Amino acid sequence: MEEIRYGIIGTGMMGIEHIENVNALSGARVTAISDTDQGSRDAGAAACAGDVVAYDDHRAMLDGGGFDAVVVVTPNMTHVDILADVLAFPELHVLVEKPLCTTVEDCERVIELADGRSDTAGGPAGIVWVGLEYRYMPPVARLIDAVRDGAVGRTHMIAIREHRFPFLVKVGDWNRFNANTGGTLVEKCCHFFHLMNLLADSDPVRVYASGGQSVNHLEESYDGRTPDILDNAFVMVDYANGVRALLDLCMFAEATHDQEEISEVGDEGKVEALLPASVFRAGRRGEHWIGSAESEVIHDDSIGYEGHHHGSSFIEHGRFCDAIRNGTPPEVTLQDGLRSVQLSVAAHRSIDEGMPIAL
Repeated sequence: MEEIRYGIIGTGMMGIEHIENVNALSGARVTAISDTDQGSRDAGAAACAGDVVAYDDHRAMLDGGGFDAVVVVTPNMTHVDILADVLAFPELHVLVEKPLCTTVEDCERVIELADGRSDTAGGPAGIVWVGLEYRYMPPVARLIDAVRDGAVGRTHMIAIREHRFPFLVKVGDWNRFNANTGGTLVEKCCHFFHLMNLLADSDPVRVYASGGQSVNHLEESYDGRTPDILDNAFVMVDYANGVRALLDLCMFAEATHDQEEISEVGDEGKVEALLPASVFRAGRRGEHWIGSAESEVIHDDSIGYEGHHHGSSFIEHGRFCDAIRNGTPPEVTLQDGLRSVQLSVAAHRSIDEGMPIAL
């Protein structure tokens, strides 16, 4: 396949982010877009590098065709129904933005629909890829490789800290309510739970969380409703192999230096990835002491578009296209999407019930 043609469903902020990444990718272009909002649709059409057909209904776009791959970038609560429509076209390759869905049950429904796909000749259907792109951020990818190469020995602890700004304004401010997002730990943190699963290389068995809504959006009102999304939380996860993981989230901490700090510690050393500084650090017990770990700024010159996620979405689309051309499985599967949502939902349940949740 010399050129991969994309259809984009949802052209809000993240939809345009995907369009810009495809524009920068060799051998790919956006040929169709869909959004129910006129302003978003116009912005999406303006962002496309070439001629594009714009629709106000994704089902009309699917019927119109003219593309090989579809990216679903709509509000979280719409994913399950839109994916049901998209997966009915077995020849299409699919990339769905995180979270896969807002509930475990909806994730399982999508997996069942995808498992039943086959192309018109009875052969394999298009791939389905979940957009958990944080693993492709250059310093994070370096950390993952270092861990796999034995840099820390046997892993015992994983810590992820995100101290950032509040949720951004979206069309209709749909992201202000748990019913739409699945909750902050689903909407924002499924990325981090996916990283935990990847780094722990084991099954999570227990989740304990504490969190609340302390600062953000408390003065906002929508038809008499006040937003109910969390803005801070600690989440601890125990894995079957003995690894312990911690998420530290604060969404009113933009007065900081690095937004994300990811570390993994084993019996032989520690590795860290810092963003947006794009720094990777590694220390070995017996070779380094506090303050003397090796530090390196990580750059990836192959990134054609940095965007909002440090070039990770560009890398993700490149890998997605490679998998389409080579007939290889997706690197981030529907099962990965399900597992990240399971942890997110369990963490919310732990906060609500004030007790550990067994998985």
